[in-house]
Amino acid sequence: MSAWIEVSLCADGESAEAIAEVLERFGHQGVSLEQTGIPPDTWDESEVPPGRRFRLRAYFPADDRAANTKKELETALGLMRLMYPMPQPSYTTLDAEDWAEAWKAHYQPLRIGQRLLIRPLWIEAETMPGDVEIALDPGMAFGTGTHPTTQLCLEALERLISPAQDVLDLGSGSGILSIAAAKLGARKVLALDIDPVAVEATAGNARANGVQDKIIAQQGSLDTLLHSARRFDVIIVNILARVIQQLTTEGLGEILRPGGLAIFSGIIDEQLDEVETALARCGLQPIARHQRGDWLLVEAKRAAD
Repeated sequence: MSAWIEVSLCADGESAEAIAEVLERFGHQGVSLEQTGIPPDTWDESEVPPGRRFRLRAYFPADDRAANTKKELETALGLMRLMYPMPQPSYTTLDAEDWAEAWKAHYQPLRIGQRLLIRPLWIEAETMPGDVEIALDPGMAFGTGTHPTTQLCLEALERLISPAQDVLDLGSGSGILSIAAAKLGARKVLALDIDPVAVEATAGNARANGVQDKIIAQQGSLDTLLHSARRFDVIIVNILARVIQQLTTEGLGEILRPGGLAIFSGIIDEQLDEVETALARCGLQPIARHQRGDWLLVEAKRAAD
C-alpha cells in the first residue's frame, strides 16, 4: 500500500469511546485514542490529569475504495452527531512512510499498572528499580499502549502471567502484549496475526527488547492452530467483540489447556453479556471483569479435567 488517508477528530470523554467504535469499522489496524491537554513532559500515568478531551485517529487505504469508505464513514458519524455533538473530521493523505511517522508525533512514554513502562524506541525514559520496560516501534501495526483496550490487557498480564506458561497472542499487532508476556516471565509466546506487516513489526520489536528467543511471530489465524497440536496456558485476544464471538464458534475454547486462562479485550459495556454467553458456550467460563471508561476486559477459564 503506497498511501493512506488519516481521519482525525476531537471529542469529549463521553462520546470518544462511541466514536472510536465507529472508526474501528473503517480504520486499518485499529484506532488511536490520544488524550489532549497533557503537558509534554508528563509520562507517569499517575500524573496524567483526568481525560476530558481526546483526539481520535484512524487510517484507511487511499485506493479505489477510498471515496466509498469516506462516504460510509461520514454517514455513520452523521447519525452519531444526532446523539453527540462533534466537529467534522479532517482528512489527510499520507504515504506509507509518513503513516508510520504520524504515530511518532503523539506517542510518548507511559507507565501502566505497577511495573510496566511503555516507551517508543526513539525516546529514552527514566526507569526505576523493578520496571519492566517495553520499547516499541509500532510502524504500521496497531498497538502502542495508548488505547484503553491494550492497557487493560497489559494490566491483566501483569496480574496473571507466571513462569513456565505458554502464551498465545491472537492478533498480535505491534507485539506489545507478546513482549509484555515474555518479559513478565512466560516461557514461550506465539504471536499470531493475519497481517504480514504485524508479523514483521512483532518480530522486530521482540529483537529490540531482547526476547526474540521467547517469541515466535507467525502469520496465521485460529484455524492455523486447530490443525496443529499446539495448546496454551494463557491466550490473549485484543480484538473487536464481534470477532471474539465469531472465534467462539470456530473452536476457540479448544486451544486453551484445561485450567488455562483467557484474556479478552475490545468489548464495550453493551456487548458484554453477548460476549460472555458466547465464551461460556465454547467452554470458557468468565471469572472476572475489568473496566476502563466504556471498555471492558473479560478473564475466562477453561475447566480443569
